[in-house]
Amino acid sequence: MENNTVKLLDIVALTVDLPEYNLGRGQVGTVVELLADGAAFEVEFSDRNGCTYESVGLHPEQIMVLYLESASPDIKSEMFTA
Repeated sequence: MENNTVKLLDIVALTVDLPEYNLGRGQVGTVVELLADGAAFEVEFSDRNGCTYESVGLHPEQIMVLYLESASPDIKSEMFTA
């Protein structure tokens, strides 16, 4: 990540493959713990039923935060009707 904006309970996606954990780039997880004063993060990966299948300590450059809304307050979404 370019800036350290990762917070506890953020939804993140992997930016790298982690074959040793059977995890691939793009897989989505939840930050469940901040490690080393925010220099690393414990990310939990769960299935659709909420069962955790992997929990891994990751560096900021290995993840990106996913946003449900615009990251910039200046960007307004427009709705078009036909």
